[in-house]
Amino acid sequence: MFQSFEVTARPEQGPPRLAMLREVMATEGLDGFLVPRADAHQGEYVSARDERLAWLTGFTGSAGFCAVLEDIAGVFIDGRYRTQVKAQVAPDFTPVPWPETSLADWLRDQLPHGGRVGFDPWLHTPSQMEQARRTLEGSGVDLVQVGNLVDRIWADQPAPAAEPAKVHPIEFAGESHGDKRAHLAWELTKGALAAAVITLPDSLCWLLNIRGADIPRNPIAQGFAVLHASGAVDLFMDPSKLDNVRDHLGADVTSHPPEAFLDHVAGLDGPVLLDKSSVPIAVADAVGDRVQWGDDPCALPKACKNDAEIAGSAEAHLRDGAAVVELLCWLDAQDPGSVRETQVVTQLETYRRRDNALQDISFETIAGTGPNGAIMHYRVTEETDSLLEDGHLIVLDSGGQYLDGTTDITRTIPIGTPPEEAHTAFTRVLMGMIAMSRLSWPKGLAGRDIEAIGRAPLWYAHQDFDHGLGHGVGTYLSVHEGPQRLSRVSAVPLQPGMILSNEPGYYREGAFGIRIENLIVAQKATPPADGDAHRDMLSWRTLTFAPIDRRLIVAEMLDGPSRQWLNAYHAETLEKIGPRVSDQARAWLEQACAPL
Repeated sequence: MFQSFEVTARPEQGPPRLAMLREVMATEGLDGFLVPRADAHQGEYVSARDERLAWLTGFTGSAGFCAVLEDIAGVFIDGRYRTQVKAQVAPDFTPVPWPETSLADWLRDQLPHGGRVGFDPWLHTPSQMEQARRTLEGSGVDLVQVGNLVDRIWADQPAPAAEPAKVHPIEFAGESHGDKRAHLAWELTKGALAAAVITLPDSLCWLLNIRGADIPRNPIAQGFAVLHASGAVDLFMDPSKLDNVRDHLGADVTSHPPEAFLDHVAGLDGPVLLDKSSVPIAVADAVGDRVQWGDDPCALPKACKNDAEIAGSAEAHLRDGAAVVELLCWLDAQDPGSVRETQVVTQLETYRRRDNALQDISFETIAGTGPNGAIMHYRVTEETDSLLEDGHLIVLDSGGQYLDGTTDITRTIPIGTPPEEAHTAFTRVLMGMIAMSRLSWPKGLAGRDIEAIGRAPLWYAHQDFDHGLGHGVGTYLSVHEGPQRLSRVSAVPLQPGMILSNEPGYYREGAFGIRIENLIVAQKATPPADGDAHRDMLSWRTLTFAPIDRRLIVAEMLDGPSRQWLNAYHAETLEKIGPRVSDQARAWLEQACAPL
C-alpha cells in the first residue's frame, strides 16, 4: 500500500513542544516565532524532515502557519481546514481564520506594545515579509531573521530526503531538456539577464526532464538550480541522488553539493532573475543588489503542456478511470453498514496498482463518509475510520501518479437513501461543474474572470464552498501546480495546454459533504455554426472519465443543454472505459451511464 492509516500527529503532543519552543524564544530574546508549513523550496508538499508545523501543532493541512507568542499560539488556516483544525490541535493553540485575518494585523492586536518576532529566512519569501512589514509599520513589532528554533528542539527530526532521481523519458516529456534550456536561455538574453535562480523542485525537474521521490505522492527531486543565459545549468543536489541521471544531464549541467548553493549565487555576475513569491529570503539576501524580480521562468512553459504531455495525460486518465469504475462497481455491491472508509481506500488502490505505470498515488485518498465528508481534506486514520451507513454520502477524492500523467478525480456516492437536501445540493454542484465544462471564453481571461460560472448555481441557493474551483495539475509531477488556477485570486491568463481541475462542492459541517471533480485541459475553441469565427476563444476538453452518480440528481433541475452534456459525457465514458474493465464492471457501467 502507498497509503497508510496511522495517526501521524496527536493534539496532546503539542503543548509540551510549545513549552520547549517558548523556552528557546526567551533565551533568544524573542517575543514570538513563526512556524510555516513551507520548506526551503516553498512547495505545497514537504518531506518528513520539514513537517515542522504538524510536529509542533498537530495540524496536518497542506497550507497554514503558526505564530507563537508568549501567551498565545495562533494557527492560521484557510477555509478548507476550518473543520479539520478543530480536531487536530490542543486548546493551547488558537485557530485563526486566514487570509481574512492577516499575520500583521494579528500581531498588532496581540503585541500592542511591540516586540521581536523571529523567523527562519529559508522558510519565508520576500513577498510574504514585505507585505507583513508594510502593515506593521509604526506598531513596534519587528520581524527578525534567526535560525530555526523548531529544529533546535526536535530531537528525532528525520534526515533530509535523499531518494535517487530518474530520467523522465522524451516520449512523455515531449521535449528534450537541452531544448527547454535553450528556449529559456533565449528569454533571459532578451531580458538582459545573466541567470535565473530556480528553487521550486517541480520547476527544476520539469526543466531537466528528471523525476524523484523526495516528497511522498510527488515525483520530485529536491534541489536548487541556476540557469545561465548560455543555457548551462548549475545544479545543487545531494550527489547520491544523481547516479542514475548523470549521462542524461550531460556536460551542460554541472552538479554541486547543496551546501555550495548560497556562495555560488552570491558570486553571480550581472542581473539575476528571482521569483519574489517562491525564493527564500536567504537566497535573495545572498544575491543582493543584483536581483531582478520576475516570475519563475519554468512556471508558465511547464503549465502549457505540449502534445506529448496532453496525450500521455489523456491515456493515463483512461486507465485511471477504469480503476475508479471497478471501485464504484464493487462499492455498489456492498450493503450499507458493511464497509469502512479504509476498505474503500484500500480497494481503490488495489485496482490502481494493476497498472504497471502507476508509481504512487497523487495524494492521500480522501474517503469521507457522512460528517467526515464535510472535512474537505479529510485523511482517514485507524482512529477516525468510519462505517458507510445508510443515509450517508461518501466523498471519494483520489488520484494516481503514472509515468505518463497525474490524475485527480472526485466522485460523491450515496449509501442507501440520503436526505432529500443532499440531492438538491448535489444537483447544484453538478450544474456548476457542467457549466464550467461547457464554457467557451475570450482568450486573455484569467481564472478569476470565469470561476464564478462554477459557483453560480450554488449562489442562487445562498450556498458556496471555501476552496477554489480548480487548481493546475502537472504531468507526472505535482498534483497541485501553478501558476494556473480557477480562483478569484488568480490573475494568470488561461492558455491552451493548461490542465486544471473543475471541482465545485458543498459542505455541511456535521452532516455531509459533496464534491464532483474532473480534470480539463484548455484548448482553442471551435466556433458554433451561428458564432463569430473571428473571435479568439478558448474552451475545455475533459480528460477524466467515470460516471457521475445519477441517483443523486434531481433531473428537473437541469436545463436542456446541461442534460445533453451529461448524457453525452456518460456515453463517451461508456465508449472509452467500457472496453477496459471487467465484465461485471462493464454491466454496472452500462446502467450507470444510461441517459438521464
